Amino acid sequence: MKRKEIKIVLDANIFINPDARLFFGKSIEEAINNFLHLLEKKSNITCFMPPSVFSELLNFVEIKKVSSKLSLIDKKPPSKYEIPIPAILLYEFIEEIRARINKGLRVAEKHSRKGLRGAKEEEIIKNLRNEYRLALREGIIDSKEDFDLILLSKELSAYLSTSDKGVIKWAQKLGITCISAEELKNLLSN
Repeated sequence: MKRKEIKIVLDANIFINPDARLFFGKSIEEAINNFLHLLEKKSNITCFMPPSVFSELLNFVEIKKVSSKLSLIDKKPPSKYEIPIPAILLYEFIEEIRARINKGLRVAEKHSRKGLRGAKEEEIIKNLRNEYRLALREGIIDSKEDFDLILLSKELSAYLSTSDKGVIKWAQKLGITCISAEELKNLLSN
């Protein structure tokens, strides 16, 4: 009996994020090599990565330390002009961006007041950056690479393996099943 073909779109953070990569290895290169070793044994699993995400991954890797089996990951761009996206998704995204901009403004106002009261400049800037980043970027798709992952997963009707909370949130709105690094490891190991 033929096993079901499984398609998985991989986010680079499966190998970069220390909490995710620990399921495959200690270093990025070790995690990639161990992943490829497991993938090589699975004839019913095909893994994809958008070229934009693959390029992002290569920024963190010493390519000489990565297996030549990297070609097991199909670098496929999403068909951006052919994938229909429900208008409600764009509507919700715009609504969320507006709320986040307002939240970011409140963070900036709070830290400006601290500066007017004579707080230390370095401390204000450090705290402002951290709070602002949380207000605007956490839990949202904030890059074209994130959107490429979602589009490719939708196009291929594939699982999406990521640890990015924003990507998970928006992928699920489109009915995309997301799997963690741990679930990916279990899938490859069984």
